[in-house]
Amino acid sequence: MTDRTASGTRLRWRDKLIVLLGVIAIRVLAWTWHIRRSGAEEVASRVARGLPNLYAFWHGHLLPMLVEHEFERAAVLVSSHRDGEMITRAAKAFGYGAIRGSTSRDAPGALRAIVRTLRGGCTVAVTPDGPRGPAHEFSPGPAIASFETGIPVILAAAAADRAWYLGTWDRFMIPKPFARVVVCYSPSVAVPGPTARDAAAFAPTLGATLNELGVRARDVALAER
Repeated sequence: MTDRTASGTRLRWRDKLIVLLGVIAIRVLAWTWHIRRSGAEEVASRVARGLPNLYAFWHGHLLPMLVEHEFERAAVLVSSHRDGEMITRAAKAFGYGAIRGSTSRDAPGALRAIVRTLRGGCTVAVTPDGPRGPAHEFSPGPAIASFETGIPVILAAAAADRAWYLGTWDRFMIPKPFARVVVCYSPSVAVPGPTARDAAAFAPTLGATLNELGVRARDVALAER
């Protein structure tokens, strides 16, 4: 038996079972984590004022970020293939909306969807190296979306004092039970213009800053062992 989704993707009952079991496992695992925020004052202020945020973090940090922003009602960019549909269902279980698209396969369409969502007043979370990599390569889409909407980018990086790392292109991180998880945020970054081309050229700078933020998060997490 399959279930045709709004995106036209057929989801088999086995896939739906995997999603259900995965959500339960994440809930149980995350309940044991000790999560600490660093540099989150501006994030909290913007949320309190009802302002939309544009978060960008590496694909490998997706799991702790999914848990960290569960109650913010953000929308996440998810690819349109079957794996993406499974991720969409899991994200919805945590209260997230989904923007279907890909920064690699349909970059213009994904960009339009992100801009439309931000202008509608909704927070958006993007993995600029997803969904297929290359790892830690910041695609220009989030920078252009920030420039076109005037909503700054907030970079975020997660680290844990002990974690499993999958043998995938992104070295997907799963903090172990009772791990100390640190999530570091950058001050909001206003992407410069005056054109979208200039904004796109700023993407490598955002990527370098995000890598530095990841080192900081790792150092803080290890220091708290």
